[in-house]
Amino acid sequence: MSDSLFIGGGGVDYAEKQGLTLKYANRHGLVAGATGTGKTVTLQILAEGFSNAGVPVFLSDVKGDLSGLAKSGTADHKLHGPFTERAEKIGFTDYTYHACPVTFWDMFGQQGHPVRTTVSEMGPLLLAQLLELTEAQEGILNIAFRLADEEGMPLLDLKDLQALLVWVGENAKDLSLRYGNVSSQSIGAIQRRLLVLENQGASQLFGEPALELSDLMRTDASGKGMVNILAADQLMGAPKLYATFLLWLLSELFEELPEVGDPDKPKLVFFFDEAHLLFEDAPKALVDKVEQVARLIRSKGVGVYFITQNPADVPEDILGQLGNRFQHALRAFTAKDRKELRMAAETYRENPRFETEEAIREVGVGEAVTSMLQKKGVPGIVERTLIRPPSSQLGPITNGERAAHLAASDMAGKYDEPMDRESAFEILKARADTAAKEAADAEEKAEELEPVLREFNAGRRYSGARVTRSTSRSTRRGASFGEAMTKMVVKELTGTTGRRMVRGILGGLFKGR
Repeated sequence: MSDSLFIGGGGVDYAEKQGLTLKYANRHGLVAGATGTGKTVTLQILAEGFSNAGVPVFLSDVKGDLSGLAKSGTADHKLHGPFTERAEKIGFTDYTYHACPVTFWDMFGQQGHPVRTTVSEMGPLLLAQLLELTEAQEGILNIAFRLADEEGMPLLDLKDLQALLVWVGENAKDLSLRYGNVSSQSIGAIQRRLLVLENQGASQLFGEPALELSDLMRTDASGKGMVNILAADQLMGAPKLYATFLLWLLSELFEELPEVGDPDKPKLVFFFDEAHLLFEDAPKALVDKVEQVARLIRSKGVGVYFITQNPADVPEDILGQLGNRFQHALRAFTAKDRKELRMAAETYRENPRFETEEAIREVGVGEAVTSMLQKKGVPGIVERTLIRPPSSQLGPITNGERAAHLAASDMAGKYDEPMDRESAFEILKARADTAAKEAADAEEKAEELEPVLREFNAGRRYSGARVTRSTSRSTRRGASFGEAMTKMVVKELTGTTGRRMVRGILGGLFKGR
């Protein structure tokens, strides 16, 4: 196996082979360029190269084009003819057509195997970002997660969180003494945001069986890395949900994978398409978390490659960690565009043969300005590179081909049927049923005692008409017994069960701690 991925031809007349060294592939990367300049093909050939090297890949298919990785290209394909000429031009002498081992995933379960996580695994920070909560609302969400842990109530799906927030609202007075103000207005705002999220289809994201990360890190029988493709064309209708899901997945990889130091090749390569969606209006806490993950996850053997239209979409602190770069053409129609183009050019190690800024403006479709890490992780000199043609099909496969692929997949049946084990919703519902039964029993007991109380009250009035020494003692004994009975009923009605009756069934659903 080669120690590098062949990317394309560079130098004078594209005679020099440009490669991405596998040892430095986990130092992250950037694929940037305006729409229609060839980013998708670059992403496709990177996925093919990593798969051939035995490295699993995860990528999102935003436009539906990348499903072609599952099918071999052909010489008679309308776009593969020019690719043959390109292969000859760059000296790609062993260019052949072949498919990659592919697993299709889909949050909605329509174009791939369902992919899910739980509310607990998502965590309050990412969930607050997804819901666009204020600081006060995020504080209440953190309280809810803390209480779920303390009360032993798993948060698996949205209805678990919704039920828990009702519980928090019912116990707001006690909780405010412990955690600070818990307002019903903030809880109501969170519930409304959860409803919007549910309407966007997020109810299908949260639940079980949850995705196992090991299923993304498989190889096939021949040792090729699995190419995991997330269908994201429908998911892009909810961009916050898309970005948050990918960030959660990246965070899970960071949390669960062991340290491996500097491996000879990555354990997994993660492509984050439409990366600008992650950073738009993101709070500093979230950007800091992304920076931390990007900085440390490479020691877990994971390479992260951001795909976006402009390098300026990525915060500078994160951009500085992206060692392998593929810059397709940028347009410079405005003063702002020209400034961003100049800044992009300044991040590359200069090549004396051409001006980097001019090259970025002029490279054609399928051509890129590239810079890969060399020995000891030193950035290579910037080069104009003609990207090699893909071996798999360019463009999507048919619905029938996708269906056949899903049926034959190793993941078929594992995630298809959702599970709904006992969690916060069921636990709180059981408490509600118990409270309702106790309230009904208390009401029935009160009805049974009512005739007895009437009889004793009547006896007291009759005895009071004949006031004698003996009847006085009898009256006192009767009064004492009647008072005792009355106190017993009053105690019952003002006790725990009685309070549930007075507060109503909703108020008594959730017992305090």
